[in-house]
Amino acid sequence: MKGLMMDRPLLTTEILKHAVRNYRHTEIITRTVEGPIHRYTFSDSEKRIKKLANALVKMGVKPGMRVGVIGWNTYRQFELYYAIGGIGAVCHTINPRLGPENALYVINHAEDDILFFDTTFTTLVAQLAPNLNTVKTFFALTDKHHAPDFDAPLLTYEELIAPESDHFVWPEFDENTAVALCYTSGTTGLPKGVLYSHRALVLQTLATSSASILSYREGDVILPVVPMFHVNAWNMPYSCPMIGCSLVFPGPGLDGESLSELFETEKVTHALGVPTVWLGLLQYLEKTGKSLPHLKSVLVGGSALSEALIRGFEKHDVEMIQGWGMTEMSPVGTINALSQESKKLPDKERYALQLKQGRALPFVDMRIVGDDGAVLPNDGETTGNLQVRGFWIIANYYKADKETVTEDGWFDTGDVAAIDEDGYMQITDRSKDVIKSGGEWISSIDIENAALLHPGVAQAGVIGVYHPKWQERPLLVVAKKEGQNPSAEDISAFVNERLAKIAWPDAVEFVDEIPLGATGKILKTRLREMFKGYELPV
Repeated sequence: MKGLMMDRPLLTTEILKHAVRNYRHTEIITRTVEGPIHRYTFSDSEKRIKKLANALVKMGVKPGMRVGVIGWNTYRQFELYYAIGGIGAVCHTINPRLGPENALYVINHAEDDILFFDTTFTTLVAQLAPNLNTVKTFFALTDKHHAPDFDAPLLTYEELIAPESDHFVWPEFDENTAVALCYTSGTTGLPKGVLYSHRALVLQTLATSSASILSYREGDVILPVVPMFHVNAWNMPYSCPMIGCSLVFPGPGLDGESLSELFETEKVTHALGVPTVWLGLLQYLEKTGKSLPHLKSVLVGGSALSEALIRGFEKHDVEMIQGWGMTEMSPVGTINALSQESKKLPDKERYALQLKQGRALPFVDMRIVGDDGAVLPNDGETTGNLQVRGFWIIANYYKADKETVTEDGWFDTGDVAAIDEDGYMQITDRSKDVIKSGGEWISSIDIENAALLHPGVAQAGVIGVYHPKWQERPLLVVAKKEGQNPSAEDISAFVNERLAKIAWPDAVEFVDEIPLGATGKILKTRLREMFKGYELPV
């Protein structure tokens, strides 16, 4: 027997409608690429989004067509999210940090018909343009007064939407229709396309908007440092309108000084981004003596949260919250929002809990399995290959020629993890990064986090290198803080005090900076190239 409920499609435009009905005066603030601060309301944004939708339809954009965007977090890209998806087309956000070769690959692989780009990326787009197979039209995300020089015919975004009507009736279609396309960072081969449906993003929005997940509420001011070209800025362009939070878009200004200024002038209460951004901000605050009087919490993802970051921001009364997910998970899978009781734990116990990736969102199932495929116990100690399934988790890669999920319907994340009896998941390493020493597994993350507690360490990365007896042993690679000059012996002694003996690094080497990938993660492949053939002291 079926229920007698209306069958209405879950579409992202319903989020926009909700925001305009209930929070029409809530602001979206942008530090623009051109320089000045731009601010308007959800109600204002809807009018421009409808003008853009009219323009796209008039241009001949059909349902299913891919529209590429290379841009910073700004109000214009926010408008593109809703207008492109709202007419049934696919918003393909392109990560400019992929580099020209991979950027060219993903645009051609997606078969984008139109390409919008911020003027910052004019040189990149000009370099790509002669080799783009399907792009017919280019738009600069600016007005005619700031239009860049460009060899191919070029229009500007403001000229595109200016003559259009701000009245548009959003079409209804199947909720499983594709709405957005994002490619993985390509650190282990060519980037792979993940094609999101309206249904998946709306369901994730409902889950992330839950009070028990992020605790954001109407009146909060959210600044997503995580870019909109990387898995939808962790869903914030959808979650904030759903909740009624103001959005502050930082544009290209992601350095410590620029962020600090926005936090203060816009009274930002919550922010989101990768650890490297927050390390930079923390160093700026330490150097200048500035504070964060309005900021309450920071959601950290992309790489593991370190105890050093937790301690550093606690001095400013800011709570660091760890989350975990993947491009293939739309992206949020877990959040580690500590309960009021957990916050009262002694520091050592609380830090240990905060360093876990957290508990699964509603409708996300997690399990760990052995190399033989056997499901392992959730006892907090047993580690295995982490697999997930759920409403917003990938079933297959875009244009893939082989199955992505297991025979019984789970996606293998490539992470090695443990899950405890209370549902807290902790990643111990990526399966390709875990160090296998004499039959034992060593977590590179644990060593990195211990090193980051040292006052002279700015960045740390750990890789396994060949050892004639133990097969692999850890090499700790460190970038020093400005003005600090710790020795390798000093760092080794410091780290060893905090680790089991088997995890003591066999050597410490220094570099000017740790190589980072397109999404801010430590590029272990590059580290391995840098130290190829490295011989440990025996």
